Amino acid sequence: MLSRRAFAGAVLGTAFITSKAALAAEPWPNRPIRVISPFPPGSAADTVSRVVVDQLSQQLGQPMVVENRSGAGGILGFADAAKSDPDGYTLVVSSSSMGSELVVHKSLPYDPLKDFVPVALFGTQPNVLVVSSESGWKSVGDLVAAAKAKPGALTFASAGIGSASHMAGERFRLAAKIDVRHVPFRDNGLTEVMAGRIDYYFIPLAAATSALTSGKLNALAVSTPKRALLLPDVPSIAEAGYPDAEYMFWNGLSVPAHTPQAIVDKLHDETEKALLNAGTAERLKKLGVTPEQMSVEAFGKFVDGDLASTVQLGKDAHIQAVD
Repeated sequence: MLSRRAFAGAVLGTAFITSKAALAAEPWPNRPIRVISPFPPGSAADTVSRVVVDQLSQQLGQPMVVENRSGAGGILGFADAAKSDPDGYTLVVSSSSMGSELVVHKSLPYDPLKDFVPVALFGTQPNVLVVSSESGWKSVGDLVAAAKAKPGALTFASAGIGSASHMAGERFRLAAKIDVRHVPFRDNGLTEVMAGRIDYYFIPLAAATSALTSGKLNALAVSTPKRALLLPDVPSIAEAGYPDAEYMFWNGLSVPAHTPQAIVDKLHDETEKALLNAGTAERLKKLGVTPEQMSVEAFGKFVDGDLASTVQLGKDAHIQAVD
């Protein structure tokens, strides 16, 4: 027969084990979720992610707090996410910029292939090849002809070295075999193009929409394989004769490596459901985003392929690391 002390100890031990089991069995999520956005507030990637996260939060029944960590071109945000606990309560908005970081930096405080698990793709966005309406160029062919007539004279703008607009511009330069000069800007590149001081710009569609309605720009092509829903009369770059110049900006959701597969699968399924929500789909359409649905495995392969392609583009274009 157990003594009172032994019996009490057995009860407490059983309660402790039961408590641990209960905690382990608690459904995810049961508290607020932190979502790291390695992009500036109001940027295309940040805006898209907030649209999806807003719906996702409603479905999961927990607050999802988006935290912008855009320092060092997004490196701070990704580094923070990489070292976070893999418990499903820290997520990170991933994008094409992960590949660009490998191009413009000699080393990173994280491994984009090993430190993250891609969960779900939100969608893709085209960059729009725009020129001043005063240029007289009405097609991609016109622009290429002008560039070949004066090698080294034409210029193209970008939002900075390694940005989506820069990478799209370099891919086009290589595909068209033209000699042009890259001019990176922080915030006034579009103004320079409209004024005719810079010849062209592969600008993200969301940022180009209002400017296109001003009449000061001509849209010659979109960088994606298909035409953009918001610009049905503008040909794709492939239709314009340069399929090798295709460039898609994408963003989605990732988690730190070693996050339980059950959480990854649930987060993926709920994100897919959010993308099918009519309100979310309409908001994304207005931002020029084409929602895409892939399995976790397919998205992982997509990310791996995109990173490898971007690194190769950096080599082919001879883009020098900034540090």
